[in-house]
Amino acid sequence: MLDLRQIASFADYFVVMSAASARQIEALQEDLTLALKEAGVGIFHREGRPASGWVLVDISNVIVHIFAPEEREFYGLERLWGAAPQVVRIL
Repeated sequence: MLDLRQIASFADYFVVMSAASARQIEALQEDLTLALKEAGVGIFHREGRPASGWVLVDISNVIVHIFAPEEREFYGLERLWGAAPQVVRIL
């Protein structure tokens, strides 16, 4: 999770996740959507498809990116947003 609060105005945090397959990307997206619904939190926007290797879930001040490994390496959000402190990293 990257803390964007000091360097971006459009979001407070990026959550960047990896999944080994399109099915895992879909499962993570579904679980996230269900947990947010149960918590009464709305989703503002969704983009991408599991088959493309990338899904974005915009929860207002938190943007979740779920990537297949190849797409995560290609887009390199951690490199692009290198000035953002990592507040959580789970391997």
